[in-house]
Amino acid sequence: MTTGATLTEGDVRAHLVRLTVPMIWGILAMMSLNVVDTWFVAQLGDDELAAMSFTFPVVMTLVSAGIGLMAGTSSVIARVVGRGDWPRVRRLTTDALILSAVLSLLLSIVGLVTIDPLFRLLGAEERLLPLIRDYIVTWYAGLAVFLVPMAGVGAIRAVGDSKAQSRILIVASAVNLVLDPLLIFGLAGFPTLGIAGAALATVIARGVSMIMGFYVLHYRKGMMAFDWPSAVEVWRSWRAIGHIALPAAGTNMIIPLATGIMVAMIAAHGAGAVAGYGAASRIETLALVVFYAMSSIIGPFVGQNLGAEKHQRIALALRESTVLCLVLGAAVGVVVMLAASPLLALFSDDPAVVADGRLYLLINAPLFGAAGIVMVVNAAFNGIGRPGPAVMISSLRMFAVMVPLAWIGGQWLGLGGIYAGLALANAAAALLAWAWFRSAIGDTPYATADSSRRS
Repeated sequence: MTTGATLTEGDVRAHLVRLTVPMIWGILAMMSLNVVDTWFVAQLGDDELAAMSFTFPVVMTLVSAGIGLMAGTSSVIARVVGRGDWPRVRRLTTDALILSAVLSLLLSIVGLVTIDPLFRLLGAEERLLPLIRDYIVTWYAGLAVFLVPMAGVGAIRAVGDSKAQSRILIVASAVNLVLDPLLIFGLAGFPTLGIAGAALATVIARGVSMIMGFYVLHYRKGMMAFDWPSAVEVWRSWRAIGHIALPAAGTNMIIPLATGIMVAMIAAHGAGAVAGYGAASRIETLALVVFYAMSSIIGPFVGQNLGAEKHQRIALALRESTVLCLVLGAAVGVVVMLAASPLLALFSDDPAVVADGRLYLLINAPLFGAAGIVMVVNAAFNGIGRPGPAVMISSLRMFAVMVPLAWIGGQWLGLGGIYAGLALANAAAALLAWAWFRSAIGDTPYATADSSRRS
């Protein structure tokens, strides 16, 4: 049973690598879950795929709420773990799970009573609404098994156990992979549920992750409290978690909104350009998986060390993370640029689509490391309990830099100019993020910080 801060002692770089590697596999597994769902539903027909596609913005909005909840839970608990206040850790963990359950219930009710008007507003045709209902009703009904495990994973993340978190994600993805064909197509004696089967498979898989999370939290970590709390205690916990959760959720919602604006700019260059961008962005997402993993573990690291008042270790973690982002970003970027054409050919056999996608990757791949720095620093700000800068950095990156530069670039240089605007926005945001976080943790000399690596 883990009952202490595990990230406040020992080699900083070793901690970062040890925590990141398992999360790479877990995040890859979760990414594959979405791909698998989409592929199986596509076998049902174009209407089913279109219906599922209409649910993506709604699902992503709710997932953003869950990510915010996870970030808030992880940040608050990590700092308390660093202080060594384990009774408070149990209270916060339990209250976060209760909060996620209450939020799930409220969002489920709102979602179920607004299905038809919401999806009509999104532009769904009447003939697609029955298929959309088949999918989203199941999804809404099982919302608790999405949000509650995310809070639980945030708590597990706070104590620095990325292996347990990764195993939960991998098992959930494996369950979904097995159940998808059984429930969608009615194989092996299962009922044929069509698009509703895809939603049910995902709900069951997430339910398995919730059970696993509860087991880890209670039996392995001793992080759940079973005493009856006062309303004041619960509200105190919810307010602390919400202080991080709400801005973190907003930060995650900024990116798809700005991306929608960028897609509109690209669309002016034809459907082939949009297809090329879509294929290239999927390749980019996979290429950035290591940075998603790093951003998931940096918050608990800085949170525990802030709670333990070891600011030098936070400064050193910033430097080590920056170096890792730049080195890994350069290596991955070179591979992607060299393999761009064959990778894009997996998505389309249209030479124009491949050419447009290759243009995007050639311009943006050299700055993968900068995108990684932004992700890591934003997560670190959440980890030290200061979500405001993360929201500001993301907002400035997208709306003050990327959108204007992409528009200007598109006017002068065409499609390549749009992509250059995104690349320059990543570079500018990385510099801003690094300097801002460096200032936030104080002007600690790195020579001094180095002495704490094995403290």
